[in-house]
Amino acid sequence: MEAEERNANHVDEEAPLLDAPRGRRVKSRQHLKSQLIIVMLLQICSPITSQSIYPYINQLIREIGITGGDDRKVGYYAGLIESLFFVTEALTVLQWSRVSDYIGRKPVLLLGMFGTIVSMLCFGLSTTFWQLVISRCFCGFLNGNIGVMKSIMGDLTDPSNRAEVFAYLPVVWGLGATLGPFFGGWLARPHDRWPHAFAAQFWQDYPYFFPCLITASYVVFAFTITAIFFREVRIPTPTDLPSHSTPRRRSPVDTPSSPACAPTLRELLTFPVVISIANYVALAFIEIMELSLLPLFLAMPLSIGGLNLAPDKIGYILGSYGVATGAFQALFFARITRRFGVRAVFITGMAAFVPMTLAYPIASALAKTAGGVTPAVWMLVGSIVLMLCVMDLAYGTIFMFVTASVPNQNALGATNGVAQTFVSISRAIGPAAATSMYSFSLEHNILGGNAVYVLLLVLSVISLRLASYLPPNNWDETATYEAPNNHEEIANGRSVAENANRQDE
Repeated sequence: MEAEERNANHVDEEAPLLDAPRGRRVKSRQHLKSQLIIVMLLQICSPITSQSIYPYINQLIREIGITGGDDRKVGYYAGLIESLFFVTEALTVLQWSRVSDYIGRKPVLLLGMFGTIVSMLCFGLSTTFWQLVISRCFCGFLNGNIGVMKSIMGDLTDPSNRAEVFAYLPVVWGLGATLGPFFGGWLARPHDRWPHAFAAQFWQDYPYFFPCLITASYVVFAFTITAIFFREVRIPTPTDLPSHSTPRRRSPVDTPSSPACAPTLRELLTFPVVISIANYVALAFIEIMELSLLPLFLAMPLSIGGLNLAPDKIGYILGSYGVATGAFQALFFARITRRFGVRAVFITGMAAFVPMTLAYPIASALAKTAGGVTPAVWMLVGSIVLMLCVMDLAYGTIFMFVTASVPNQNALGATNGVAQTFVSISRAIGPAAATSMYSFSLEHNILGGNAVYVLLLVLSVISLRLASYLPPNNWDETATYEAPNNHEEIANGRSVAENANRQDE
């Protein structure tokens, strides 16, 4: 009886958590699902706060008077504001990610959300250009959450369920990308829209505080949920297990990851890691240029290559992209990835940048000729949104490549930190480069004001060549959840399966 009772209470540590059978193991499965839900809630914070400023940032730059009344210069300052977050994030995200390997993911997440809350409130209260600068820098300095959340996803998944789970990342990003621009465009200048409800002088002095307050309130909600319900998940290391045991599957433990087997940064940069990160950087760089250019293109007057749309219409357009990409990823990502392979899907997403970029100058030329936004122009704007949805397929696949390339599970935080550092640098350069090139080409009539589109086309072609170095069906994913036994094998990028075979012999 005692033996039967012990067997009934035994939890199979080697069983996949998402596929746990009925009985006592359901507790682990329920735990995993609850943690994934929390991570999804956290994923919404970044797009909802960062993209809420896009519908009104160009109008805000005009109103604070930094451009001297010259609309052609708006792109310089708007791009700088959008880039500053990523500049300061690039300086600190690797450190935060590596800290999470030692002290756990949860403290870093909470600190990052605190910085986001304070930054958004300060942004809404800013009335000068330098106040905007300081608030964005403060947010980026404390925000290590982007890399840490990807590390948590790696902690919670294995190759058997990764495609399904990672498919939800663009979905929740799409939800945030829907709500952020919607709040920014619809709630900006509430005194003008609802004069009776917002009659106080405060709302006239700070016309952009209300959307910042609403988005910050969501982050407060996510902060509270994380503080109360989030539990650390780690991989048992060889020092945690008997010498005859091999940590082949994840199990939930309420302590942070052990750094005992983590390689150095030099040992971390194997060929799979470098190629995966390089493609991630290329994707992020071109995407942030396109996303920074889109609201500027929509807001600028017809005479200088824009469509002269109001902030609320810009918010609806950007919000429709969030809805469309969320639905598209949820319905098709996992199926498409299984059918065609991760590299083919990634290349398809990168190829979408070409028709997307061509749509800008064509729409501008049609709008100038017609003297306004015609149905044909709206169709081109819709095609840009559609291509953005296709492009987002690349994000789910590149996250899978980066996660599978990790040579040692204890280095997952460091790997995502390295990736996010370079991605943050690219995203720091991208907005300023795109919007400044837009303004510069207009001021000096370079290629008829279309130099920025030529640059984007060249970068898109180069990125497709870089994508060809990725393997058709991802890297050897056994390395994601089995630890190599020595640093030489980490440096050479060998799979743990080979090492296990040698031990069996």
